[in-house]
Amino acid sequence: MSQSAPDLDELAVLREQLRGEIVCTPTIRCAGLEDQLGGSMRIYGKLEFLQRTGTFKARGALATVRSLSEEQRKAGVTAVSAGNHAIATAYAARISGTTAKVVMTASANPYRVAASRGYGAEVVIVNDVHEAFRVADKIQTDEGRYFVHPFEGRQVALGTGTIGLELAEQIEAPDAILIAVGGGGLIGGLGNAIKQLWPRTEVIGVEPEGADSMSRSLAAGKPEAIDAVRTIADSLGAPYACPWSFKLCQDNIDRMVLVSDEQLRGAMGLLFQHMKIAVEPACAATTAALLGPLAESLAGRRVLLVFCGSNIDWATFRSQVRD
Repeated sequence: MSQSAPDLDELAVLREQLRGEIVCTPTIRCAGLEDQLGGSMRIYGKLEFLQRTGTFKARGALATVRSLSEEQRKAGVTAVSAGNHAIATAYAARISGTTAKVVMTASANPYRVAASRGYGAEVVIVNDVHEAFRVADKIQTDEGRYFVHPFEGRQVALGTGTIGLELAEQIEAPDAILIAVGGGGLIGGLGNAIKQLWPRTEVIGVEPEGADSMSRSLAAGKPEAIDAVRTIADSLGAPYACPWSFKLCQDNIDRMVLVSDEQLRGAMGLLFQHMKIAVEPACAATTAALLGPLAESLAGRRVLLVFCGSNIDWATFRSQVRD
């Protein structure tokens, strides 16, 4: 990386700057999940779906927009998103006194499109995520708007790293922390903080089988792309890994696991039945991994799940969830 990874002092400064604009989300004991695993492990959950805008994305978007010059803010910002980052960018723009023009895919959940517009963003709808990046690039060229990246860059890592400071005040060091992975903005920034706070905690990334760009990249030792996103967890559908966030992930992730859409559907149902929360597929990814590929290796350990967000309408939830 051309820039050093954020240290804990920098994260503390940003956390203070964003006080009142983001909330310190709770961390709870997940007794319902423990029961489902026969009491074989102690499980905690960081409830980032209670964050402003409904996901962790508000942290990175605010950190980025707050770092802009007065001239850059005057020109406005743009972003690419399946929904959650668009909402966060719209929110960050509104409270920072600027405007947002966000590019969203046709498959984006209608709730997320409406939420983005509700925060005052102009929304441009395109066919797929590859086209979305091309359109956003044109918006930057034509209108001079600053591109608020959904997962790449130091400001994103600073924003997501603030979750680590909260966790350190809420619980003792777990043996492992499970984090959903799209482009790597969440796990890169949070993993960097965790390794400084709790060096012995294992950082485990969870990707959908149909959007495994980070797993492929880590295996190859360099950023890789996928030809298409094929998963119901659309907010984890990054089409490729980027250099800065990839290096941060490479330095801080201990292992990656993949989960299927069917495992995501089952985890959504289990969380609804036993924790009384209705979450989007991406938010259920860590639970799916814990119940599936990680159940045996994490038995007997203290585990922390990051519940990354839950911007989903009831009709979509009902169509995706499985008992």
